[in-house]
Amino acid sequence: MRATTRLTTGGLAALTAALALTACGTTNRTTTTTPPATATAKAPPAATAAPPCRTAALSWTLARLGTAKGVGHARLTARNNGPGTCVFGGYPGLEIHNGKADSIDGAGHGHPAAVILPARAAIAVDLRYTPAGTPGAGSWCVRQTEAVVRAPHDSRPAVVPVTDTHLRAASIDACGATVAMAPPRRVAQGR
Repeated sequence: MRATTRLTTGGLAALTAALALTACGTTNRTTTTTPPATATAKAPPAATAAPPCRTAALSWTLARLGTAKGVGHARLTARNNGPGTCVFGGYPGLEIHNGKADSIDGAGHGHPAAVILPARAAIAVDLRYTPAGTPGAGSWCVRQTEAVVRAPHDSRPAVVPVTDTHLRAASIDACGATVAMAPPRRVAQGR
């Protein structure tokens, strides 16, 4: 494996001076400089110290919350069941399939901030969709009792059943090309 060396500002100056002396034919002198005493290395942020969350280490739930003013609401949650802290860095993958061909995918806007998830901590992603039968809903609709989910940047999916707010089996009857996703946020345990 090839090693890469990065020079600090002081090291770069020393290398430049040594190369200049060599180019002038004076190779018997060595010049060294030390970096300023005020230069300090910055510690990496906490988000980079923990590994990314993996789908299999998360316990997933998808709860249909109801409909208001022609908009369906649901909440996808993921609890870290792994032994340590992980980073939930982006939107989760979400697909609601109607058989093998038709599906509606989750879509969020922008790049949400990474969420640090200690063991047993959870995130929630609020979902909005157009329910079937709503004026203007169109004909591209999917009715399903489960969804396929993935942690951000993980290709291994998990299947999660849809429940209502009382944890009874339910279904999502959504129309359109996407289910809108709010940025992931930390939630209190049990929510």
